[in-house]
Amino acid sequence: MNIKPKVAFICTHNSCRSQMAEAISKVFAVDAFEAFSAGTEIKKMINPDAIDVIKKLYGVDMAQSQRPKLLSEIPPVDIVVTMGCGVQCPYLPCKHREDWGLEDPTDKAEEDFIQTAKVIEGKIKDLERRIPNLK
Repeated sequence: MNIKPKVAFICTHNSCRSQMAEAISKVFAVDAFEAFSAGTEIKKMINPDAIDVIKKLYGVDMAQSQRPKLLSEIPPVDIVVTMGCGVQCPYLPCKHREDWGLEDPTDKAEEDFIQTAKVIEGKIKDLERRIPNLK
């Protein structure tokens, strides 16, 4: 039996980019890896603009299927992807770690959220292709 690696998308608040990455992964990479997202200082809810854009682009309602989580709430993971939170980026033990350096679209226009989602989609598809070499 081939066990899928676990990938954690993490940032400080687990309210926008990491949530978007978790949702998009479950659309495009569900066969390649298990996706989780988490943060160190979670917000009460996922960013409403992120929820709207992910629902519009991918048909996923993050308000129903996901919630902000602390790092301690997710299982041990194989791969950690930080979203671009700089010096405050949380640490999580893993076999492979990379930073995607994404700017937070919070408080910006819908177009910025769409652009962020499309960049995340491309990076997830790239990660999916590289997974066999990262395990």
